[in-house]
Amino acid sequence: MSESHAVPKKSGPSQDPAALTRDVIYQIRRLIQASSLYTKELNKQYQVSAPQLNCLLALYENGPLPPSQIAKQILVKSSTVTGIIDRLEQKGLVERKRSSPDRRVIIIELTEAGRTLAKDAPPPIQQKIMDGLKNLSNDELRNISASLNVLTRMLDVHELDVE
Repeated sequence: MSESHAVPKKSGPSQDPAALTRDVIYQIRRLIQASSLYTKELNKQYQVSAPQLNCLLALYENGPLPPSQIAKQILVKSSTVTGIIDRLEQKGLVERKRSSPDRRVIIIELTEAGRTLAKDAPPPIQQKIMDGLKNLSNDELRNISASLNVLTRMLDVHELDVE
C-alpha cells in the first residue's frame, strides 16, 4: 500500500550538521582530486606541470617578460618562477635573453616549441573554474567567496602567498 502523503526526499546532503560537514570535506577532496588529475594528465601528455603551463601561457599571451612579471602573472613568488623557468629552459620551451645594456636584466621568451605547446595545450584548471564562475549570479559568487574565506581562515592560510 503506497502512502500518498509521503514527504519527498531532499536532494543533496541532509540538514544534519555531521552529514553537512562530511559533504564539505567530500567536496574539498573532489576539488583536490580534480587538480591532481589535471596535473597528472598535463605531465603525461605534455611533460609539463600546471605552473609550467601557466608560465608558457603568460608568455604566449603577453610576449617576452622578465621573471618578476611572469611571477605576478601566474601568482607565484619570484623565487618559485626561477625554478619553473629553469625546467622550461631545460625542456627547450623558453630562452633567457639579455636585451638591455644592463646584463643583469633578463627577459624570458618562448621558443618555437614553447609557442606550439602553449597554443595546443588545454586551458589551465583555473580557466575552467573562471569560465564556470561567469555563469553564476553575483549572489552565488559572493556566497562562494565568503565560504572559501571561512575555510582559509580555519586553516590559517588566508594570508599566505599563493604558490
